Amino acid sequence: MPIPYKYQTLAIEKVFRDPVHNYVHVQHQVILDLINSKEVQRLRRIKQLGTASFTFHGAEHSRFSHSLGVYEISRRICDIFQRNYSVDKVGPTGWDDKERLVTLCAALLHDVGHGPYSHTFEHIFHTDHEAITVAIITSPETEVHQILNRVAEGFPEKVASVITKTYPNPQVVQMISSQIDADRMDYLLRDAYFTGTEYGTFDLTRILRVIRPYEGGIAFSMSGMHAVEDYIVSRYQMYVQVYFHASSRGMEVVLAHLLNRAAECYADNEETFQQHSQLLLPFLRQDFSLEAYLKLDDGVLNTYFTQWTSESDLILSDLAKRFLNRKPLKSVRFKDDSQLPLIEDLKKLVEKVGFNPTYYTAINSSFDLPYDFYRPTSGMHRTQIELQEKDGTLTELSKASQLVAALAGQTQGDRRFYFPKEMIDPNLQNHYDLFEETYQAFAAYIRNGALIKPSNL
Repeated sequence: MPIPYKYQTLAIEKVFRDPVHNYVHVQHQVILDLINSKEVQRLRRIKQLGTASFTFHGAEHSRFSHSLGVYEISRRICDIFQRNYSVDKVGPTGWDDKERLVTLCAALLHDVGHGPYSHTFEHIFHTDHEAITVAIITSPETEVHQILNRVAEGFPEKVASVITKTYPNPQVVQMISSQIDADRMDYLLRDAYFTGTEYGTFDLTRILRVIRPYEGGIAFSMSGMHAVEDYIVSRYQMYVQVYFHASSRGMEVVLAHLLNRAAECYADNEETFQQHSQLLLPFLRQDFSLEAYLKLDDGVLNTYFTQWTSESDLILSDLAKRFLNRKPLKSVRFKDDSQLPLIEDLKKLVEKVGFNPTYYTAINSSFDLPYDFYRPTSGMHRTQIELQEKDGTLTELSKASQLVAALAGQTQGDRRFYFPKEMIDPNLQNHYDLFEETYQAFAAYIRNGALIKPSNL
């Protein structure tokens, strides 16, 4: 009698060389088939960090490599749980290894719905990568669904419920999605490696040594508190120094304006886009299918951007050139809404020298909570990090760690006003004599990278 598909393992495990985890080990036929599916292979063509690669030139890694990394960390956690904390050893609060396959599939597929330049593209065209991930997993026409459905009828829906955090086993859900999960642990280490930012690293080996399953999810041994602290600080540093980098955000602003301008030009002249941007048409029409979405990747968009550099619309062609040739908008920090009138002044000065402020200025805000504890009255429902004593008692992380307590609930980030570099760089001011007073007036609003009120106002 043939072995059921869900129990089929490879005669010899397959490994993928990985710069972060050394090897990614694949033992299940299901996992290998998912890796080879066209929907997962598409992730090779989508950068993990989007426009951050314009700032950190080494950050060319893909969402495919990240997905393998999340799978590998989850596989290691499953091994640790089964070896040390199985239901056979510790009772019903322990790990049931029957959950392994759904966990590994969810780990591998958690980002399969991401599109090109994910978050900027989502904002402009109103897509939702998590909803599309669920659609890829549950839609009969995808290879991913057909593979999962061979495991058991209803298995694709089980995997999808892990993504949507409705799966009944909180241990599985928290391994994939919580404040310290396989997803975050991999992308922090991977992004730190490829950006060359050493402060983004933390002791993964130690964290995996102290991780524990319990009835309500996943906890960490109290003896491993400092390793968890290190993770929290690394996350904080990566957001401040890498994910929120002003230049990367400046490229995001250019990309957002470029896609918005394309949508505006399409509304005026559909025929031109039908000639050179066919795969983007469903999104410009705001009527796209899953099949259309899966045809997009970074390369498709970059090809269209190259074609747009020759378009007759001067704003579209200029923004395309700025994006492809890495010409980010510059920025200045500002404190709060009380300074918005000053920003309106700056927009007028930008317009005075010939730039359309709609497409050459922007307010961009980036904020993140390095760590947050459960506060039911705030409407926040993050899964807090629990430390476990030897007797099983749980203590929320910020109550045990003064370092984390200082960061807990504290939003990190800033608000910036973006504008053309020409406004402050004399080397780019081709009409310096004509606009000299305007450029000087603009510069008077900036001191040490921050927005100020000029002394003459």
